[in-house]
Amino acid sequence: MDKAIFLDRDGVINELVFSKERNEYEPPHSIEDVKLIEGVIVILKRLLENNFRLFIVSNQPDFAKGKTTLENLINVSEKIRELMEEQKIIFTEYNYCYHHPDGIVKEYSGDCDCRKPKPFFILNAIKKYNLDKNSSWMTGDRDTDIQCGKNSGLKTILIEYAGSENYRMNSNPDFKVKNLSEAADIILNSK
Repeated sequence: MDKAIFLDRDGVINELVFSKERNEYEPPHSIEDVKLIEGVIVILKRLLENNFRLFIVSNQPDFAKGKTTLENLINVSEKIRELMEEQKIIFTEYNYCYHHPDGIVKEYSGDCDCRKPKPFFILNAIKKYNLDKNSSWMTGDRDTDIQCGKNSGLKTILIEYAGSENYRMNSNPDFKVKNLSEAADIILNSK
């Protein structure tokens, strides 16, 4: 059985972008705004070298909420994939949920099976790739990431940074860290 790390994307792999219009940090909506978090490539290489499969599991509701186009979100996702592959970082899968329960785009509004904290993407990957839950992790910066990991039977790590306070009030992760580097240290030092 393989071991895996499921990662949220925005605020974990790439930087959030400040929207003056909405006065908040949000995911990038254009490829020009895509910037990887400093040091993330080295960290992901360490995890791959230690035989972890890598997966992205990310809610991307900004099209459903009317903030950008679906094409922009897909382009950003492809740009991140390209940046990773240029550095020989291969994710087993990139999984995105484009829905939002209160979206204004009808086809992407309402309840769905794939939006975190539901474990849809993780449970599918566990089955598809014969992953060992006991050796696998969910790492993210929001309560929904932690709950998704718990709903999947994984160990969880919450990344806490200034600006994410409103999204991490009620989770009870196995570990709390300041960045992905600290998360990788915990993962690689655990038995």
